Amino acid sequence: MTEAGDEEKEGVPGNGEAHHNIEGDGGSDDDETDEEDDDDDDDDDEDDEDDEEPSLKYERLGGIAHQLLAKDSASALAYSNGRLALGTHGGKLHVLTLDGQLVKPFAAHTASVLDISLDITGEWIATASIDGQVAVYSVSNPETHVFNMKRPVRTVALEPNFAKSSTRSFVSGGMAGNLVLHEKGWLGYKETVLHSGEGPVWQVRWRENLIAWANDLGVKIYDTQSQSRITFIDRPPDSPRADLFKCTLHWQDESTLLIAWADQIKVARVRARPRKSSSASNLSPLLVEITAVFQLDCMIAGIVPHPMTSSPSAPQSSGASIKTNGSIRSTKSLTLTSFLVVAYSPPDMSLLTGNEATSDRAEQARKLAERPELRIISRGGEELSADALGISGYERWGCNDYVLVDVEAPITKGSTLSPGTALGGERYYVVLSPRDLVVVKPRDWRDHVAWLVERKRYEEALDVIERMGSEGHVRSEDKDELDAVQIGQRYIEHLVGEGEFVKAARLCPKVCGQDTKRWEDWIFVFAQKHQLQAIIPYIPTETPTLGQLVYDMILGYFLNNDRQTLLQTIKTWPKGIYDIPAVIVAVQSQLDRAPSSSSMKPTGPDTIILMECLAELYTLNRQPGKALPFFLRLRRPNVFDLIRENNLFTDVQDQALLLVEFDQELREKQKKDGEDVDTDPVAAITLLVDHVHSIPIGRVVQQLESRPYYLYLYLNVMFQKDPYLASAYADTQVKLYAEYAPRRLIDFLRASNYYSLEEAYNVCNERDLVLEMVFLLGRMGNNKKALYLIIDRLGDVNRAIDFAKEQHDDDLWEDLLRYSETRPAFIRGLLENVGAEIDPIRLIRRIKNGLEIPGLKGALIKILHDFNLQVSLLEGCQTILSGDCADLVHNLHRNQTSGFFLSAKTPCPVCNKPMGQTPHALNLLFLCRHVVHADCVDHDSELPHQPDPTLVGMGIGGQPGLSGKIAFTAILRAKIRQGCPVCHQRSEGQRT
Repeated sequence: MTEAGDEEKEGVPGNGEAHHNIEGDGGSDDDETDEEDDDDDDDDDEDDEDDEEPSLKYERLGGIAHQLLAKDSASALAYSNGRLALGTHGGKLHVLTLDGQLVKPFAAHTASVLDISLDITGEWIATASIDGQVAVYSVSNPETHVFNMKRPVRTVALEPNFAKSSTRSFVSGGMAGNLVLHEKGWLGYKETVLHSGEGPVWQVRWRENLIAWANDLGVKIYDTQSQSRITFIDRPPDSPRADLFKCTLHWQDESTLLIAWADQIKVARVRARPRKSSSASNLSPLLVEITAVFQLDCMIAGIVPHPMTSSPSAPQSSGASIKTNGSIRSTKSLTLTSFLVVAYSPPDMSLLTGNEATSDRAEQARKLAERPELRIISRGGEELSADALGISGYERWGCNDYVLVDVEAPITKGSTLSPGTALGGERYYVVLSPRDLVVVKPRDWRDHVAWLVERKRYEEALDVIERMGSEGHVRSEDKDELDAVQIGQRYIEHLVGEGEFVKAARLCPKVCGQDTKRWEDWIFVFAQKHQLQAIIPYIPTETPTLGQLVYDMILGYFLNNDRQTLLQTIKTWPKGIYDIPAVIVAVQSQLDRAPSSSSMKPTGPDTIILMECLAELYTLNRQPGKALPFFLRLRRPNVFDLIRENNLFTDVQDQALLLVEFDQELREKQKKDGEDVDTDPVAAITLLVDHVHSIPIGRVVQQLESRPYYLYLYLNVMFQKDPYLASAYADTQVKLYAEYAPRRLIDFLRASNYYSLEEAYNVCNERDLVLEMVFLLGRMGNNKKALYLIIDRLGDVNRAIDFAKEQHDDDLWEDLLRYSETRPAFIRGLLENVGAEIDPIRLIRRIKNGLEIPGLKGALIKILHDFNLQVSLLEGCQTILSGDCADLVHNLHRNQTSGFFLSAKTPCPVCNKPMGQTPHALNLLFLCRHVVHADCVDHDSELPHQPDPTLVGMGIGGQPGLSGKIAFTAILRAKIRQGCPVCHQRSEGQRT
């Protein structure tokens, strides 16, 4: 059990001690012996109790309260509408704000103020004093009412709506034993005794229309509407003295009364009486039933209802109760309530038994009191928590010296409600002792976080802060008080100290965030602990970007410990965050020490990975030329794309053989895998051919000479692209075609003019390539030998005939006819294929008598039929030609003799000016139907002017009639050189 309130300004929150023995509904005290048996186990349970989070937190009321209590001791306390009313044993009344600032003081009485009551507005205050007076004050105006009751007054209660009520009623009671109702009338206040004769009235409380009071016999409730007493709740006969252990009455709501007297709690419920019979008409309309009775192991100095709200750090749900860190709270805010009581343990048990008179001086001496406790009791009677209050001078105080009030602070402008806070405002409590005012508040999620941090439960604390932030409960001032980053820092330090490096590394992104320095500091800590591999997966590369040294260190770690991850990291990391040249040097150093790094094909897995790393690094460093050899050695399919994209043709001019071999291996692998392989030339050959200006042909041929097949592929593609480019290697191509593609040799021989005929013939002769030999002999001019090869070696008459046709040599035809005289098959073939090149009569005359020629009849019939067909075609063509000529002549005659439209605006086809630009201009019309200006015609001398028709009619300037026109036309024709200028220009190809 811990203390609360030992310091002057702030109290120390106490850990709850749960599950004290409490009897419900009038149980016996036999279980008290069980507590003594459990004392031996207290030490074993201390560690568990330390882990239980307290439900409440404590602090002393600030402001002027401490100064007031230093001069005088407090005796009474009340609250309403944001104001605290503090009464003292010196008879003073102080009205305070909730932060302890003085609102207004009153010199109320000459003796102790025993009770205070405020109306619901907090404007009117009533005090009861041991000096026998009841005083009613207004806070905002000087109106005051003082009533002398002649005997000490123990309690007073204002009408709840006192400020607005016309009667301004209140009730009071005290040692006189009378409960007096004071009501304001026309002539002042009148007094009505509601009850008397049962001993002193110890306490009275007014709620709505119900007044509850306690005297020596018990508790009674009065209904002001029906003006009748509705119930009596008796006091147990063996109860302790009422003047030593006070009765506390508290209206929880309009119908629920909490009664705490000595060590017993009763809950009374007021409800309407059911009207079942006429006999009930004389009874009060209300009745009271006791819903719960609890027996405690202590005296009760104060009681208030305590809402069982859910833990603010736990997810919200509805309707269920949960237990968190020793505190049971309802997840439905303010629907279920428990009891908050000030528990007082009397130091002298004789006060409870009534045996105060004793001759033993030791027993007569005043005993020191124990610390009071603040306990939370559930509706089921279970003690949920218990905190020892650190009250100053608690040894000297008795049960009646403590007061407990509940406070519902109004919501200030701009404030926000925390989870679990009632809609009316923040709810908390104030505990009064003669020298202390302790503020008791339910712990919220901020206190929960602080408690978790204190116990090094950092992960839970961070989860609570994150959840509250996502729900919008974190205010700007909370961020300063609850620094998640600092908590995370401490958590990481704790985890590192415990050796939980993986868990610490997982927390770094949340804690470090965008702070590069914090990131780097923690990374170096992990490096010093040789646990760099734990934090590497969480290190950021973009937001934020750390210093190059950090990333270089990580890559160096991978180089020495995990090279496969090194490769993946190089591929995924942004290229500008680390020093690429430095990493290249380090990787190259490792590769140089590898045993298989010098061979063209790496064998070791480490060597392959290092080569891949270098290839990627050179590519990232914009040095694709240096990356290319590694890609080639690694047989990467993207080599050709790399070469083209980065224009690396000059870099591969000495690696032609490696390129072709690599490409050929890829094709073979694709064939084995069942993939379709293009029949086109391999990609490497195409690349070498397409960039002959960067990759000289001579270098490629020199490298491929050791692999003739690759050389054949290269020269073949080169020849197809441009025969001239491969002209220097034409003789080599002949040999390569004869070796690897004999069927394509004849095409090459026909297409190329750069090879040596003699060498080509020798190559073909060695391989007995007859067709190629025939072609070469034909090009060499040895047609007879070529013809004899066709006849003797091939025996193909059609090929012989085609060869003779190609040569256009009559002597060759004669040789063919002579050779065919003794061979019927050839004669028949010639007969079937005769045409314009050979006269069939010439062939038939050479046939010897008696020579049997199979199919001769059919051949002759075919000859005759072909000639008849030719004659028929010639005749048909002649007919068509004659008809076309006649049509053309007819059209020409019609066009030349028919008229055509001509106006003065018709343009001249030579100068494009109108024909009638001058009235008597001379225009010339030719038989080709072209009309031009006379000036546009090329003539030897000046042309005569056209005679004026008027003068000619008078016999002047020419002959009249047709003869004159013919004479003038003859003169013009003699002077014009070339006829129609338009037709002349067309004949010379000029535009008109």
